[in-house]
Amino acid sequence: MEIAKVNGVELEYEVVGSGEPVLLISPVLADGFLPLIAEPELASRYQLIRYHKRGWVGSTHTTPPVNVVDHSTDAAALLDHLGVQRAHVAGHSSGGAVAAQLALDDPDLVKTLVLLELSLVAVPSTEAFLQQIGPALEAYGSGDHEGALAIFMSVVGGVDWETGRALLEARLPGAVAQAIKDADTFFGVELPALAEWVFGPQQAAAIRQPVLSVLGTDTQPVWVETAEFLRSVLPQVEECTITGVGHLLHIQDAEPVARVMTGFLARHPMTGD
Repeated sequence: MEIAKVNGVELEYEVVGSGEPVLLISPVLADGFLPLIAEPELASRYQLIRYHKRGWVGSTHTTPPVNVVDHSTDAAALLDHLGVQRAHVAGHSSGGAVAAQLALDDPDLVKTLVLLELSLVAVPSTEAFLQQIGPALEAYGSGDHEGALAIFMSVVGGVDWETGRALLEARLPGAVAQAIKDADTFFGVELPALAEWVFGPQQAAAIRQPVLSVLGTDTQPVWVETAEFLRSVLPQVEECTITGVGHLLHIQDAEPVARVMTGFLARHPMTGD
């Protein structure tokens, strides 16, 4: 990956393909968009930009706290570094929070917004979800980073860790080991930032870009309720549900996700302004 020195930090990034730019923002798995980038449906038509947020892999690790707005500012600075004046922006889970914040902070920079199961704490199922991941937080607090990741990924993925780990190793070789290394960033910085992020009806109503909300049929209630919230408050939202996948939807089955994204982006081209 290449290095961009922006906003006082160094960010690792990669650009693949050509066409209208699409910025991809990942959550806990820093390279989680690799299966999607490999899909010809998307990669043959768009310039795909993926990067490691500050604190992940080889990007600069700064002293906490690092909030969602900080990540939004980094993303905008990276696009400026690349000479991109406007981009489609896609984010998964907590990466979706950064994507949504970027649409709020710099609306002229964001042409469209793709939210792959945006993580939002202000929904009714949040308390039950936090109870489920409680043991992961306890494991992290005791210094068991591998155990914390195993518990957390089993909850969000909806499968036992042996099955989930096998999927990740098959689709993202080395991702589990890297996620364990990045545990301090995820559990110590990212989750607290997400908990503090404010994205209610007022903020959502300010998003004027076309939005695609993508959900898996086998996901947790917290993301179902988030999709319902988006449906109720976003001025321009299209929805798509991918059959047979959970929260790791584009890792489990990248082809249909690439297909729906390509269709959405084609309906909202840069030349449509």
